[in-house]
Amino acid sequence: MRRIVAYAIASLDGSIDDPNRLFPAEVDPDEPHPPTFDDVLVEQEAALIGRQDAVLLGRRTYDAWARYWPTSDVQPFADFINGVRKHVVTSTPLDVPWDGAEAVTGPVADVVRDLKARPGRDVGVHGSIELARSLLAEDLVDELHLAVAPVLDPEGRRLFDGLPQLRRLTLVHSTPTPTGALWLVYRPR
Repeated sequence: MRRIVAYAIASLDGSIDDPNRLFPAEVDPDEPHPPTFDDVLVEQEAALIGRQDAVLLGRRTYDAWARYWPTSDVQPFADFINGVRKHVVTSTPLDVPWDGAEAVTGPVADVVRDLKARPGRDVGVHGSIELARSLLAEDLVDELHLAVAPVLDPEGRRLFDGLPQLRRLTLVHSTPTPTGALWLVYRPR
């Protein structure tokens, strides 16, 4: 059976709204700055997406990404997201075309159950904050991957805001990086 695997880039205090704030692509080496997304994080992300053959996206993420990723050369994610099957949770037709995208409707638990019953590899949840929150709230995430920047960020939304109850997770794997970041993998207990 397929697994639902959520992935987020976060600050130590849980901000996930702007990954470029946490791991800026371009930095002035003479100024203090958070770390860039280092080689260890790139390897971890490549391994994660290498186990996925589909993604589940929220509508807002889809609309933004369908305008950005088809012309992006940011690797390894660009080749992955442009080539993978994209299931978009929405109640309206998709306005912006993107290869491999299809709208899916209905209760999120039913959508997840249907995707997990199909043959294939893991289904990723990337960048879709509200969708990831609802999946976590309904206990529908099989594995959670966090790329954690060693920064505190008072701005932005938090992935775990609004959970209806305490959730216990088991740490499966942690990888520190040379720049002080962490790649954390959790599963529900």
